[in-house]
Amino acid sequence: MKTILLTLSLTFFLCHVLRAEDSAQAEKIFKKLLTAQAAKDYDGFVADGTNLLKAALTKTQFEASSEIMNARFKGGYESTFLGDLNMKGNQVYLFRLHFKDGGDDMLGTLSLKEGKVSGIYFK
Repeated sequence: MKTILLTLSLTFFLCHVLRAEDSAQAEKIFKKLLTAQAAKDYDGFVADGTNLLKAALTKTQFEASSEIMNARFKGGYESTFLGDLNMKGNQVYLFRLHFKDGGDDMLGTLSLKEGKVSGIYFK
């Protein structure tokens, strides 16, 4: 019985550690994407994307969204990791973007599939 409890405890601990590593990697990717968006670097933005993302996001769409986001980025912002979800074969990470201009916060979602960016949305 003690062996089973120890095994379960160890499994739970390892799963928690692996999730923390996944979350840290997702946060690194999210910040990289925000930096690429602020720099209007389309190639940098889609570099870690799936082929579907690269096909779906045109440079014109990216530039339009960069204009909108850069207007908010100018005053500074902070991003905070909120949590993660499993959705339709993707690992989805949620972030709060708090802008120092005093305007509304945004919810950022980063979808990863097999280590590649399959989507990023701001609401």
